[in-house]
Amino acid sequence: MTKNSPIALSRIQRLIGQRMLDSEQSKPCIHLQCGIDITELMYLRPGLKKSLGVKITTNAFYIKAVALAAAEFPLVLGTITGEGIRIASSVNVSFAVSAPRGLLVPVVRAADRRPLDEIARLEKALTERARANTLALTDMQGETIAVSNLGAYAVDSFLGIVPPPASAIATFGNVLETIVPAAGGAAVRRILNLGVSCDNRLINAVYAAAFVNHIRSLLQNPAMLAPPAGSPVKQGRQTNLK
Repeated sequence: MTKNSPIALSRIQRLIGQRMLDSEQSKPCIHLQCGIDITELMYLRPGLKKSLGVKITTNAFYIKAVALAAAEFPLVLGTITGEGIRIASSVNVSFAVSAPRGLLVPVVRAADRRPLDEIARLEKALTERARANTLALTDMQGETIAVSNLGAYAVDSFLGIVPPPASAIATFGNVLETIVPAAGGAAVRRILNLGVSCDNRLINAVYAAAFVNHIRSLLQNPAMLAPPAGSPVKQGRQTNLK
């Protein structure tokens, strides 16, 4: 490559670019953001790793929470057809992985019905295959809702483009230590920024807000996402500032 010479796009870059352009031009989206206190979740994770024998990433929690919320608010799984709105029969959550050949989006199928540890194992396996360029086409098909997480890249918050054929995407930023009011003074809590973009043709602002608030409720009560039995739960701590 020489200075000022054009950089050739790979086939996958051209395909992704065209799909994102088509989505942006065809879907009038509404965008919402909110903060989520995940202090309890961060203290729950070490105990789960010890008891389940697998590292439970924050992304596994995000996938599970989005899947359960989508099952409760099925319009976010809908697509517009000539006959109206068609709701997907399965909650299949895609998540973005940075790989050598570009951004890939493997899919966790039926994520609402899988336990958290199974989602963590699938996420790990799919991520490794994406980075090794061994994902099968079927690993990237069937998404009905999307998740994107840029917390590892020190991005505090962002809003995503809804990928076809989905109608909603949830985006997660960095976890920030934040001083918040507390009894007798203030406390340091761990706050996450959640963004949701939805196709406004079938998901109105009130419905989208309820969907966002359900994700927040689940992540702020992580025992609702973790395996119900045999998993020690550490109680969240807070640092009081007087």
